[in-house]
Amino acid sequence: MNLIDTVRIALRALLKNKMRAALTILGVVIGIAAVTTIVSIGQGASRLVQGEFQTLGTNMILVLPGNTKRGGVRQGGAPTLTSVDADLIGQQCPEVLASSAVVWTQGQVIYGNENWNPKEMLGVGPDFLTVRNWQLEAGGFFCSSDIESNAKVCVIGHTLIPKLFQTTNPIGQLIRINNVPFRVIGILEKKGANMVGDDQDNVVLMPHTTVRKRINGSPLDNVHAIMVSARSTGKMNVATKQINSLMLERHEISPGDEPDFTVQDTTEIAEALGMITGTLTLMLSAIAGISLLVGGVGIMNIMLVSVTERTREIGIRMAIGARGKDILRQFLIESVVLSCIGGVIGLVLGTGASVGATVLINMYKPGTQWPIVVSIPAAIVAIAFAAAVGVFFGYYPARRASRLDPIDALRYE
Repeated sequence: MNLIDTVRIALRALLKNKMRAALTILGVVIGIAAVTTIVSIGQGASRLVQGEFQTLGTNMILVLPGNTKRGGVRQGGAPTLTSVDADLIGQQCPEVLASSAVVWTQGQVIYGNENWNPKEMLGVGPDFLTVRNWQLEAGGFFCSSDIESNAKVCVIGHTLIPKLFQTTNPIGQLIRINNVPFRVIGILEKKGANMVGDDQDNVVLMPHTTVRKRINGSPLDNVHAIMVSARSTGKMNVATKQINSLMLERHEISPGDEPDFTVQDTTEIAEALGMITGTLTLMLSAIAGISLLVGGVGIMNIMLVSVTERTREIGIRMAIGARGKDILRQFLIESVVLSCIGGVIGLVLGTGASVGATVLINMYKPGTQWPIVVSIPAAIVAIAFAAAVGVFFGYYPARRASRLDPIDALRYE
């Protein structure tokens, strides 16, 4: 008997008991649907994390002030970085594409009768947009001469336009920041909210020297952080080592002493978060996969019942020339067909559930923009695993059927 005839006979046998077949595959449907949903949502979470770190900048490296010691006592939060550090990192580290000093401040922005408190007010360098991989929608950005002259110019994010200017073109307008007049020279390209819902466009950028001297009133050259962009992702480690080496030399840190700065590679943070989401996805998928085992046991039980019910049929087929391997193949095919049907239905339901869950997440948390991910490899693995379940749990009933004695089978009532 050829394979096509065996498949036809197996399908005919399954169609005789549609309700029993439907109940048999229910466990497989639930298992595959659960695994597909969890894997899709987990992969969406990983992409969201990676995407959020991409919005921070291109191959971003952060240099932050560390702790200093005075008289053997640790002094936390000391201003240990300067704008000269930022400039030299960009000039003397070959694998650094760009660097920018960053000075934070807070205050109120006033235009006419309107006022607004931006989420972020930053003093930055002329290469800040390169580091952050941010474009301008209109106008221009300040340059090195603006940094040197403490120019009172600024670039604003999209959120400030309706809050302050309504229909007025902001370019060229004078605003007051903590009672210091600034001229708007540019508008940043819209970025939207990040993964925690913070508006990235609610920002004002100014020359760091202007912020430090005119707003913060500091006579020192200290900055709060230095943002650095490596030339490529593959050069991140080399760039980090070059920055460390330069800073240790500039700050005269002796071997064995604790540096007064910290260099953080955001790629490592993104990979760590991706590993966490991946591990959680794997664990939840394993838990959901238990229902596949339950479904497999159900298939085995039903196939054993089917073998018992069809003992006389098996005897007749053997009496007219069917071999044991034909019987084995028939019952294996029935088991695999049950599992694969359940796998396909579960895959469709799981895909729909993952899309629906993602839509709900984005609906109730608009700032997240959780990506919809339908994993083709996961779908292939799900169907293959369903077939494997059918083979594994269907082999024993099929083997039992193939070993029946034809005379005893014909006598069976």
